[in-house]
Amino acid sequence: MTNKPERIIIFDTTLRDGEQCPGATLNIDEKLTIAKQLARLGVDVIEAGFAFASPGDFEAVNKIAQIVGTEDGPVICSLARAKHDDIKAAAEAIKPAVHSRIHTFIATSDIHLKYKLKKTKSEVVAITEEMVAYAKSFTNDVEFSPEDAGRSDPEFLYQVLERAIAAGATTVNIPDTVGYTTPSEFGAIIKGIKDNVPNIDQAIISVHGHNDLGLAVANFLEAVKNGARQLECTINGIGERAGNAALEELVMALHVRRQYFNPFLGRPADSEQSLTNIDTRQIYKTSRLVSNLTGMLVQPNKAIVGANAFAHESGIHQDGVLKNKLTYEIMDAKLIGLTDNQIVLGKHSGRNAFRTRLKELGFELSETELNKAFIKFKEVADKKKEISDWDLEAIVNDEIQQAPDLFRVELVQVSCGSNAKPTATVTLRTPAGEELTDAAIGTGPVDAVYKAINRVVNVPNQLIEFSVQSVTAGIDAIGEVTIRLRHESRVFSGHAANTDIIVASAQAYVNALNRLYASLQTTEKQQEVIAEKV
Repeated sequence: MTNKPERIIIFDTTLRDGEQCPGATLNIDEKLTIAKQLARLGVDVIEAGFAFASPGDFEAVNKIAQIVGTEDGPVICSLARAKHDDIKAAAEAIKPAVHSRIHTFIATSDIHLKYKLKKTKSEVVAITEEMVAYAKSFTNDVEFSPEDAGRSDPEFLYQVLERAIAAGATTVNIPDTVGYTTPSEFGAIIKGIKDNVPNIDQAIISVHGHNDLGLAVANFLEAVKNGARQLECTINGIGERAGNAALEELVMALHVRRQYFNPFLGRPADSEQSLTNIDTRQIYKTSRLVSNLTGMLVQPNKAIVGANAFAHESGIHQDGVLKNKLTYEIMDAKLIGLTDNQIVLGKHSGRNAFRTRLKELGFELSETELNKAFIKFKEVADKKKEISDWDLEAIVNDEIQQAPDLFRVELVQVSCGSNAKPTATVTLRTPAGEELTDAAIGTGPVDAVYKAINRVVNVPNQLIEFSVQSVTAGIDAIGEVTIRLRHESRVFSGHAANTDIIVASAQAYVNALNRLYASLQTTEKQQEVIAEKV
C-alpha cells in the first residue's frame, strides 16, 4: 500500500509539455540548465521529455538523468505512449537516474477512442494493463494517465484506473487535456475516483490540466481539496495552446492560504509547515530563466512573477502599503526571491567578488562561462554606475545561454531621425570566419538592422514577434530583446540583453537565426545519412 503524503508533490513538466508551446523549443544544454534550476527550486519530479519523440529528446532526458538525477535530486521522468517502443526508449533514457519514473498514457474519452485511437473500450483496458506492467518491468515508479479524463465516461474511467493500479501504477494522473472542466466538476471527478476505484489507496492521485478557459489553477486547488496529492504544472504556465497550470501560482496559493488547505491534508488548521518542498525564494529566478531560454515573455500583470505583481500605482494603495504592507500585499516579494536591489558590484569589482555574488544568486558557472560573463560584466560596468542583481542575472543569462555561435555580430551602426531614412550597416562574422558587411534602409532603425542582417545571412524567415523590456529602471538600464521568427512551419526564438537596445535587437535576431541555421544543418546531415543508407 502506498502511503499518501501529507504534502503536495510538485511534478514539473516545463521540459516536456511546456516545450511543446510553439517557438519554445530548447536545445539539450538549455534543457539541462533549466533542469538544474528546477532541482534547486525543489520540484519533486522533473518530466524531462518524451524520449521516443526524437534522438534529441532521448539525449536530453538521458543527460538530465545522469547529471540532475542524483541521490538527493528529483525523480527524473520520461513520457511514453502506451506502446512497447515508447516505454523501452523511456526506460533506457532515465536509466542513469537514482530515482526514475516512466509516465505512460492512453486516451479514454469517447471522442478520442472513436476518432483518434479507433479502438474499443475493452481494447484500451487490455492495452493499459499490458503497457503498465511492461513499464513496471523497468522501474517500480510508474505513472499512468487516461488522456482526456475530464471528458471520459466516469464508469469507464474507474475501470481503467483500477486495472492500471493492479498492473503496477503507483501514480494515476487525471488530465483535463483540453482545459474543459470547471473547478466544481474537476473536484467531483477526483472525489468520484476516490469513492469508486477500489484500490485507489495503492496509488497517488495526480492532476494535469490546460488553461484554455483560464481555470487550470482553480481546478487543481479544488482537486487538492478532494484528494489529489500531485500537481503537474509548468514554470510561467507555458505549454500547448493556452498553457498549463502555473507552478508559481499553485505553490504560492498553497503557501499563502495554507491554513485553509491544511485540514484537507489532515493537518491542524494553524500549522505553519509548508505544503510543498519548493524553495519559494527560487521562483522568480526560475521564471526569468525559463522566459529567457524559451523566448516566452511573462505578461506584466501575471500573478506572482509578472513585472507588476508587487507594483502599486493607485494613490490609495500606495498610502496603505507605506503604512503597512499587509493592507494591499498578501505576500512578501522576498518570498519569491525578489529583493530591493541596491548597488551590488561596480567597475572596480574583481573576478572573485563577481563569482561570489553569482554563487549567492544561485548560478553555478564553469570557468569558461564565468570568464565570458565577467567580460560582459566589465563592459556593462563601464556604462552603468550601479549594477543590480537583476543586471547580473541579465548578463549571465545573455552570455552563457546563447544559441550555437555560428554567425556573430561584429558591428552595428544606424542612422535615423525625424527627417532621415533609417539606415543600418551591419558586419557579421560567418561560421567560416569571414567578415561580411551590408547595409539596408528600413521603416525604423531595428527594421533596417534586420534587413541588413537578412542580406548577409540569406536564410528565408518571417519575424512574427519583437519585444523589448527594461531589466531595471533608469536611462542606463539594460534592455532585453526577445524575438521569434518562423521558417516554414517551425518557430525559433532569440534573446539578448544590452544597454544599447539596437545592439540587443541585432544580437537577439542573430541568436534566433543561429538556431534556425543550426536546425537546417542538422536536417541536411540527417538527410545525408539516410541517403547513404539507401
